[in-house]
Amino acid sequence: MSPRAGLTTEAVVALALEIVDESGPEALTLAKIAERAGVAAPSLYKHVKGLADLRRLIDLRVVREMTETLRTAATGREGADAVAALADAYRAYLRRHPRRTQALATAPDRGDAELSTATHAVAEVAFAVLRPFGFDHAQAVHATRCLRAAVHGFAELEASGGFGRPEDVGQSFEVLKTMLVQGITDYARKQKKH
Repeated sequence: MSPRAGLTTEAVVALALEIVDESGPEALTLAKIAERAGVAAPSLYKHVKGLADLRRLIDLRVVREMTETLRTAATGREGADAVAALADAYRAYLRRHPRRTQALATAPDRGDAELSTATHAVAEVAFAVLRPFGFDHAQAVHATRCLRAAVHGFAELEASGGFGRPEDVGQSFEVLKTMLVQGITDYARKQKKH
């Protein structure tokens, strides 16, 4: 294999994501990336500080992709429709990239301002979707956590083959969305009474 001309940090991250998508994050090594890039492993250090830095860059890319995916899905929608669109988009992303769940499941180190900001952007999309329900900030955080836990958990179980019964998984997801919308609506109603 001939070396890739103009290897960049972005290209290294893209190659790393190929490996993650094919074999999972545990299969990721600098040697495998170097082989794909057609370079010696030490050449990668011009672009990444090491495997830990590369994993952080992968997380950053995945979080940013998810933010854009969710923002696109929610644009022009409101209320129950926006919540359902957000859930569908989140699930669809993880169906396309089932081995990326880990990048979306871990809270970033508080000292990592760039990754923290990117992660916060995902939450901001959810907050915007939930705003019409009338939540204050704390309530929106609670509702967002529940929404994320339900949809991420469902998508991760689906990706790992965790649903073994013959009933249609897509129908189960429709039930989950109905329950989420109803739950969020009921939670909003109860919060307004207090």
